[in-house]
Amino acid sequence: MNSRPMMAAIELAAAGMVLVSSMAHAGEITVLASAAFMEAYRELVPQFERASGHKVTTLQAPTVDITKRIKGGETVDLVIMAAPAIDQLIADGKIVAGSRADLARSGVGVAVPRGAPKPDISSAEALKQALMAAGSIAYSTGPSGVYLAGLFRRMGIAEALAPKIKQVKGEPVGAVVARGEAEIGFQQVSELLPVAGIEYLGPLPPEIQEVTVFAAGRHVAAKESDGAKALVAFLTAPAAAPVIRKTGMEP
Repeated sequence: MNSRPMMAAIELAAAGMVLVSSMAHAGEITVLASAAFMEAYRELVPQFERASGHKVTTLQAPTVDITKRIKGGETVDLVIMAAPAIDQLIADGKIVAGSRADLARSGVGVAVPRGAPKPDISSAEALKQALMAAGSIAYSTGPSGVYLAGLFRRMGIAEALAPKIKQVKGEPVGAVVARGEAEIGFQQVSELLPVAGIEYLGPLPPEIQEVTVFAAGRHVAAKESDGAKALVAFLTAPAAAPVIRKTGMEP
């Protein structure tokens, strides 16, 4: 489907979802989101705004910071980040129970600086050898970084790699790789693909891949609860799937 018919289909679906419940009361929806879903989100939200009359204000932060901010009392209408973190905030009474909506699934990808040699990452053993040979390694403070730290321990190489690891916060891992500050970098595929100056090698080998579900949840003190519901319905509509897929995620 090309972009114009797809946009029309999405906007039509959105209009049907929001006309009765929210268009008459269009307001400003505040969203606090982590980076992994942002490429698809940035394309879909303007379409939602046109279709619904709502304005969406987006605040972006790393998962660890989102959790701290919400637990610390910050109020928004909708939170988007890794599903386990949403579940924890539900358990903490910060996100409405039953409001979790899964948006997309993403695996962990691997990148090197553009023009650099491309190591073999076709198997767990090949990746292990590439890591041992690398002079510097970068991963994020988000879900992929947490997973990789555990993976390196299970591989028995965590101690050997420790002096070479740079944990990245506040910018894409790919940006660090592009500047030559890491010889190899890992992050959600959707966060690596948009970065200039890197070579995306592909996902982790299947036997060690970790798929993270990214989800949305409504804040218990949301001022625009109906608008947040309409936005979630829009982001999870079948017509949004092509946008999600082209960013390296699966709806």
